[in-house]
Amino acid sequence: MHHPQAESRNGFSREELAQSAPDILARLRARAPRIHCVTNAVAQNFTANVLLAAGCIPSMTLSPEEIGAFVAGAQGLLVNLGTFDAERRGATKIAVDTAARAKLPWVLDPVFVDRAPPRAAFARELIGKRPAVVRLNHAEFAALAGNAPSRDQAIAYARANGILVALSGETDLVTDGERAVAIGNGHALMAKVTATGCAGSAVLSACLAVEPDAFRAAVTGLVVMGVAGELAGEKSEGPGSFAVAIIDALHNLDGPTLVARAKVN
Repeated sequence: MHHPQAESRNGFSREELAQSAPDILARLRARAPRIHCVTNAVAQNFTANVLLAAGCIPSMTLSPEEIGAFVAGAQGLLVNLGTFDAERRGATKIAVDTAARAKLPWVLDPVFVDRAPPRAAFARELIGKRPAVVRLNHAEFAALAGNAPSRDQAIAYARANGILVALSGETDLVTDGERAVAIGNGHALMAKVTATGCAGSAVLSACLAVEPDAFRAAVTGLVVMGVAGELAGEKSEGPGSFAVAIIDALHNLDGPTLVARAKVN
């Protein structure tokens, strides 16, 4: 049911955010942005296929001789700290510096910073370089922020660091330090297929490439991936078929389905 008066304390309506998602998805498919991904070895193939299914062009090189040119010519950048070896650390520094010079919005996915203090320290250094969005789970947030994750803590962290936080969980939270919404889309099998979260961060990067408002881009990226997960879950017998079905669901996703299924509160 449509509630035109259902506005947050920040003056935008949930319906408005849901309605903007099909427009951003349409722009994504029309423009086919190239998204450069510094991502982990486990996630590369699945992430590339998810980006292709969403209508984007992935690139993945880590070579220090090439990555600067690749990032300079891209429309979006994802930095994912999973399997964070020396090659990826070096590539990340070049990629982020290039993105800053090119004024290219980028997304940081600080995978497993809760497992290794040196990785967390590097992630904090990267956050100081102002990614547009930091996409992380509750354990990763606690490791970086030093506080248990909550709506108020996420808002405070986003405001203090001048970033947008996309906090994933049973319900996702998106906040830029002023605006904040919860997103309830997704399916349990998404946690059973490796790289689903990493690929979701790449989709968020793609939305950021075509939508200047990082808040709307992040909400759309999470809704798109969450709705695709729901559609895939309805057709799957388990994780194996789900991994295929979510790629099909992204490829076939349409605006009316997004609006009908979006759970933005």
